[in-house]
Amino acid sequence: MQDARVLVTGGAGFIGSNLANALAADNDVIALDNGFLGTPENLADDVSYVEADVLDDDLPTDVDAVFHLAALSSRQMLEEQPRRGARVNVEGFVNVVEQATADGCETVVYASTSSIYGSRTEPSSEDLDVEASTGYDASMLSRERYAEYYDEFNPELTLAGMRFFSVYQGYGGAEAHKEGYANTVSQFADEIAHGRAPVLWGDGSQTRDFTHVDDVVRALELAADHELSGVYNVGTGDPRSFNETVDLINEALDTDVDPEYEPVPLDNYVYHTCADSSRIRAATGWEPEIDFEEGVERVCAPYLSEEDE
Repeated sequence: MQDARVLVTGGAGFIGSNLANALAADNDVIALDNGFLGTPENLADDVSYVEADVLDDDLPTDVDAVFHLAALSSRQMLEEQPRRGARVNVEGFVNVVEQATADGCETVVYASTSSIYGSRTEPSSEDLDVEASTGYDASMLSRERYAEYYDEFNPELTLAGMRFFSVYQGYGGAEAHKEGYANTVSQFADEIAHGRAPVLWGDGSQTRDFTHVDDVVRALELAADHELSGVYNVGTGDPRSFNETVDLINEALDTDVDPEYEPVPLDNYVYHTCADSSRIRAATGWEPEIDFEEGVERVCAPYLSEEDE
């Protein structure tokens, strides 16, 4: 994407700030955020920051493309604030799309989730049946259903829903302030780097299709460039267990911190995820470029730099 005017909602958050900063090299980028999960400190100087809520009127949607990433972005958040979660995740989506279309924007790329596949060891394709086992799942599925409605009655509008699989980056990369809401890899790395045992639920054999945020950013940009509609998985297809994750972090940090194990405290816990991302690969040529070993090394590198200082 080049020479475009772009709005990123949730633009000061984890994925949003990474996307906004990357797009700003060649585009006029507005990052809209209400400060709940994001902070303008995550943004580059050439990104325009607007403090606002996706439920507000008069949003800056007079743009060429909208990347709608604003959300209460976990099961825990929706359980703690179910009404707010539904308003932000569903009503906020509708509000942004309505204002964007009224302003003539025809390209919307939005965040969805892979958790609607449930627990699966085999690669999950977009054609599988999905379910809403949690309030968070229900809110993301609602986005997808509204997108289908808009696609049916406004054929000029393209809406691409991106089903993310366990996006990660280091604690210093836009998630330092999120603490318990930060991604699993960064939480484990921070615990181990400071000599604390990471807590793993069950026996640690559960797996996640960990996908580096840089690969996710490229997928989002390609979805807009190709004016995709429908839903698309964004994952590597190479799931790793929590036990292996801890081992790789110890190896990268040259530490020997054993995890602690606790019983799984949640019903409907997702034990395994694995992406079939062939649809977005076929549509755009996207491929994940950062394997998990390299990704873990990137997460751990700042701690090693601190030791050298």
